Amino acid sequence: MPARTLAARPGRWLWTCRAGFEAHLFEELEWAGAEPRLLGEALVESDAVSGPPPAFARAGYQVAATLTATNPEAIADAAARAVLALPGRTPWAVQAFTPDTPRGNALAPVAEALESAVSARLPAERRIEDAQRAREAGALLVSLCVAPDEVTVVGAVHAREAVSLAAGGRRRMRRAGDAPSRAAMKLEEALDGLAFEPGRGDVCVDLGAAPGGWTQRLVSRGAKVVAVDPARLMPELTGNPRVKHVQESAFAYAPDEPADWLFCDMAWRPLEVAQLLAKWGRRGWAQHLVANIKLPMKDKNPILLRVRHTLGQEGGWEGLTVRQLYHDRDEVTVTAHKMK
Repeated sequence: MPARTLAARPGRWLWTCRAGFEAHLFEELEWAGAEPRLLGEALVESDAVSGPPPAFARAGYQVAATLTATNPEAIADAAARAVLALPGRTPWAVQAFTPDTPRGNALAPVAEALESAVSARLPAERRIEDAQRAREAGALLVSLCVAPDEVTVVGAVHAREAVSLAAGGRRRMRRAGDAPSRAAMKLEEALDGLAFEPGRGDVCVDLGAAPGGWTQRLVSRGAKVVAVDPARLMPELTGNPRVKHVQESAFAYAPDEPADWLFCDMAWRPLEVAQLLAKWGRRGWAQHLVANIKLPMKDKNPILLRVRHTLGQEGGWEGLTVRQLYHDRDEVTVTAHKMK
């Protein structure tokens, strides 16, 4: 790790990640031939990546400028000039963030003030206040990364191509009072990135459902859920007419008819879970997939390669995404679908 945060090079890409996972992200980028460089905690730089984004990247932006001024007004002026110099006449949504580290988090008030100052310096007719609206409008997401050691990076990405719409990929959520665990937030974040979500009347299968965090959130959306787990569900789910609890192993279960959605958050060996999900894909038992794959081992990328191969080549799942979300820890979230 560099002793001080390094300046990102314009034209390259700045990637953010979970602190402690820099080596995994670096390795992914190295395997992709993108010549990565570690800038500091939770920050990695590389050339552009062809194909799917790295699994361990929370967000990625093409670097427009790195600013090293210390005066807040001078930084805001320089950042606004960098935004105005971006090619084209595309509107922008401006977001500021800090690396997700103790040193970075201490700079949150600075980042918030910079976002307001830069936005005020940009023409109102080209500003979009919301990242989701920026995606709908085909606009740019402009990032202001306020890093330790007086390094500020201005970057941009087309909102429709962004790894995450959240600033720096930090999709914060309040933990619902009735949610049994962090699992509910993981599911909400995973669904947040999909073009559409399970809704009223959809049939969902939740493998390894107990105690019911994912089942609870799906039912709240109006879906019908087959919860598969030998263990008990939370009491409020056992009497819910939209929940059918099948008390058997997820590896032994076979549905009576295909489901709209397959969900899985099992604390089990990753390759065995991937093989189970591949079986559902081959047999056409579900149309859409959202699963969490645990990665407790030190060498994670070789396992992820095998998981991707198992799901895509052996299971026939398409549109496969593999990402470590903000609420993931030693795990990644997978989404995919089957063509009708």
